[in-house]
Amino acid sequence: MNIVAVVMLTIGAAGFVYRLLRGPSLPDRVVGLDGLLSVIVIGIIVAAARSSNGGITVETVLVAVFVGFVGTTALARFIERRGN
Repeated sequence: MNIVAVVMLTIGAAGFVYRLLRGPSLPDRVVGLDGLLSVIVIGIIVAAARSSNGGITVETVLVAVFVGFVGTTALARFIERRGN
């Protein structure tokens, strides 16, 4: 089961790295970076949860998701202002 999870996270990360490097526009690159960071955070959270036998709480996951959302929103506002 661990190998399947690692393979799936790696495939997802590879797709986001491709979008980050080859994105024709800045919004494409932002989506790639945001997705890559999400995959990394999810991988770390899953590894921590497995090593602590489920001791990781839902609050930790919610904080990680909230930080990702705030970062994406801030970058979107920056891109929007830069375009004007």
